[in-house]
Amino acid sequence: MSSLEISSSTFSQEMKLPSSPPLVEGSALEPFRCVRKDLSEIEEKPKDIIKFTAEKLSVDEVSQLVISPLCGAVSLFVGTTRNNFEGKKVISLEYEAYLPMAENEIRKICSDIRQKWPVKHIAVFHRLGLVPVSEASVIIAVSSVHRASSLQAVSYAIDTLKAKVPIWKKEMYEESSSSWKRNKECFWATDD
Repeated sequence: MSSLEISSSTFSQEMKLPSSPPLVEGSALEPFRCVRKDLSEIEEKPKDIIKFTAEKLSVDEVSQLVISPLCGAVSLFVGTTRNNFEGKKVISLEYEAYLPMAENEIRKICSDIRQKWPVKHIAVFHRLGLVPVSEASVIIAVSSVHRASSLQAVSYAIDTLKAKVPIWKKEMYEESSSSWKRNKECFWATDD
């Protein structure tokens, strides 16, 4: 028998193992029982993780929260503080939020996402207080079986967050001035 045939034969045996009769306690194949059990118990409940914090955000931490062995995709959006706006040098942003309403609105966004796309886990983390240049202000992570769903869900999440969630941003400029920024995407904003 060639090595190719042996590999093929071994592969077929492994594939048949899960449908074989129940293992007898004490048999040579008993260690495989835990593998079979683990494969059948992979069902996970979907999670929506929402956090507002004054602490620095970690992309790695947020992405790890949505990883699932059932999913082949994790999509992320990371919004950072840029160093300029309309010719002014920005040194930091300051965020404030009406937390009860903000959390409720983000939960609605998660619910909407689950109705539109087959996703597994969703995490939305937003900074409050001062956020220096280049640090993350918001991180959104979504896991799904295939990339299209998580990519579309992340895009929807950030667009809807900016339009509906009561979070306010103040830009701090180098020349000791500052400006509260109106979010043009926000549904309650009016044209001046």
